[in-house]
Amino acid sequence: MFPSWSFANISFFQPPAFLMIGIPGLEAIHGWISIPFSSMYTAALTGNCLILLAVRRTPSLHQPMYYFLSMLALTDVGLTVATMPTTLAVLWFDHRLIGFNACLVQMFFLHFFSVVESSVLLAMSFDRFVAISNPLRYASVLTNNVIIRIGLAIVARATVSLFPLPFLLKRLNFCPGKILLSHSFCFHADVMKRACADITVNIIYGLYVVLSTMGIDSLLIALSYTLILHTVMSLASPRERIRALNTCVSHILAVLVFFIPVIGVSMIHRFGRHLPLIVHALVAYVYLVVPPVLNPVIYSVKSKPIREAMLRVLREKRKG
Repeated sequence: MFPSWSFANISFFQPPAFLMIGIPGLEAIHGWISIPFSSMYTAALTGNCLILLAVRRTPSLHQPMYYFLSMLALTDVGLTVATMPTTLAVLWFDHRLIGFNACLVQMFFLHFFSVVESSVLLAMSFDRFVAISNPLRYASVLTNNVIIRIGLAIVARATVSLFPLPFLLKRLNFCPGKILLSHSFCFHADVMKRACADITVNIIYGLYVVLSTMGIDSLLIALSYTLILHTVMSLASPRERIRALNTCVSHILAVLVFFIPVIGVSMIHRFGRHLPLIVHALVAYVYLVVPPVLNPVIYSVKSKPIREAMLRVLREKRKG
């Protein structure tokens, strides 16, 4: 049931709440759709928490590569928690209202964890570059203090980049009749389009954030792998080349799983206005739900130490 709000003769308006949607056109089967979504959220939280526990409890994994993997897992937990409550509330209970300020808070953390994930993937590419190009200095370059500083810099970068977004939205005059969002969570690009005001500043700043974070990160990751490939091709033994490249496979897959949906979401929000709403919704869900689900699978399959440590944690849980 839609709320009936009456706002007459108001020169500046901010809605008390927005209305979210689940999967457009499939509202009748939201209960069934909630089953795979619940399964994916459970898998994401379980898999990433297992990685965190495995690294913490296994001394042999107290290495830079696995510290960065822990950062990635923690970020995926945050990204999952940021969208899970509202998505499941819409699918399970048809609870579609989200308060204006709550929407801005969710939007901030959703984009915050996305920027953090991009930065962590960049840090992991640097880790692989140092490990392959200069293995003898690997431990001395990536010390615990350096890793802590990288982690703090990642958080500071995301915070500084995204802190203005909620305030840029709060200054806008919104339309009383435009409270229906395109997703079951709050995207900056989606929320700002509900305004009845000039959103040029919001568009420019949103584009700046994307280019200055994920855009630069993707270019630097590509540069890292160009340098890695150059180093690998200089190795004399084909077996050494394969072994060196094999240590990068998990990271390359994680990069693709994250950045391909990012590109899809960006393109659709800017150039896909003519596309059906269901396409917007599905691409956004792929962007936010799939990477946290797949990353633990990728690293548990490709990394034997992680797989064995995760299985050890599960066995300890069963015994306990």
